Amino acid sequence: MRVVVVGGGLAGIAAALAAADGGAQVALVERRARLGGLTWSFRRHGLSFDNGQHVFLRCCTAYRAFLHRLDAADQVTLQRRLDVPVVAPGGRTAHIRRDGLPSPLHLGRSLLSYGHLSVGDRARLGRAVVGLRGLDLDDPALDAETFGAWLARHGQRPAAVAGLWDLVTLPTVNLPAAEASLALGAKVFRTGLLDTNDGADIGWSLVPLGDLHGANAARALEAAGVEVVLGTAVDRLDVDGAGDRFTVGAGGRDLEAEGVVCALAPEAAAALLPAGARPDVSRLGASPIVNVHLVLDRRVTDLPLAAAVGSPVQFVFDHTAASGLTGGGQCLTISLSAADAEIGRRPEALIAGFHAALGDLFPAARHARLVDGVVSREHRATFRGAPGSGAGRPPAATPVPGLALAGAWCATGWPATMEGAVRSGTAAATALLDRAGVSAPHVPADRAPGGAGRALPPAPDLEEASA
Repeated sequence: MRVVVVGGGLAGIAAALAAADGGAQVALVERRARLGGLTWSFRRHGLSFDNGQHVFLRCCTAYRAFLHRLDAADQVTLQRRLDVPVVAPGGRTAHIRRDGLPSPLHLGRSLLSYGHLSVGDRARLGRAVVGLRGLDLDDPALDAETFGAWLARHGQRPAAVAGLWDLVTLPTVNLPAAEASLALGAKVFRTGLLDTNDGADIGWSLVPLGDLHGANAARALEAAGVEVVLGTAVDRLDVDGAGDRFTVGAGGRDLEAEGVVCALAPEAAAALLPAGARPDVSRLGASPIVNVHLVLDRRVTDLPLAAAVGSPVQFVFDHTAASGLTGGGQCLTISLSAADAEIGRRPEALIAGFHAALGDLFPAARHARLVDGVVSREHRATFRGAPGSGAGRPPAATPVPGLALAGAWCATGWPATMEGAVRSGTAAATALLDRAGVSAPHVPADRAPGGAGRALPPAPDLEEASA
């Protein structure tokens, strides 16, 4: 079976590798001159920056297996136990951390002492936790209201949403709870924080994302026998016969195939695909992400990552080692999800504003000289996971038998994350191979309560620094 994969992001890479592992002859076509999609790196003044700070969780079994398939698992780190320092202006810090108790008791000690919420708001957290554990994540009614409305009905005041719930909802759904679908908010908290006691342990790359995904994927695809065509846009997709023969037009060349995986962004997929397989993407919308990268002349924090409350900063990550910076300075990346307010602001205003905000969180930053600053933006970073968006997310299989869809915007059950992208790619390849009667590597199931699930070799652990 010959398969053409259109798109070289994480979904396309995962689809190409899964199809090749199933015995198919595979060609992957990507319009950019690189692999990795929305996870990429750039160089400036001798340092490496990522377009955005991407993290994964221990519960992201498909993505972690993908890293092993790329032979890249030693290039990421994973917390031994969830520990997120949450910093307020003036440097006042509390932690969201887990211990070894079973869920949901594993978070109890940290939440009872979580100083960014009032005693009353802390006491009311249990009502929402119990409610979340009772939800059926497969119930389509969950996509009919916002997570914020549901939290309000379960005793969560605006201060609790801003001081705790949105610390998780914003970076995972790319919307605040007030706008996010309950289906996605519940998925994040259940799978990450409540169904197991270790699902939310955080991991991130130790190297530039262009190396982690792009360079490693290029080697893995070559070793698997996949033909990779970069810098070439697909401008035509013709379907012959009963939907089991395809001609993919790319850069003046015709690629013949018995199966096609379309791993493009929603609008690009809708423009390319034949009418019988064209998804209705009108409900999906888009949500932006902005990252502000600051290079300072000295270290201002020993924390590898921190969240912020009462500040325009959402999350800040120490990118010093991955950037290649040496000599005692520090490179910090401020990641802003659902960045509708920031996406149109001038870079110099963002750099100056967030440099000042960083000084409010880490007093040592007030005395640090800004050596360099750069802003990276993704205007359409993810689909907009608002109520009703679930109905606009298509499955992998399409009405055209040999044509499958992939992308984090497809119906994976996950928000638009790296995990969702990898799952979608594997599901698309599996749909084609199953139809051809070929045994395929199926998408790993979510881990069941109690911690059972796909066994993966551990990523290197990280000892968290204390504030």
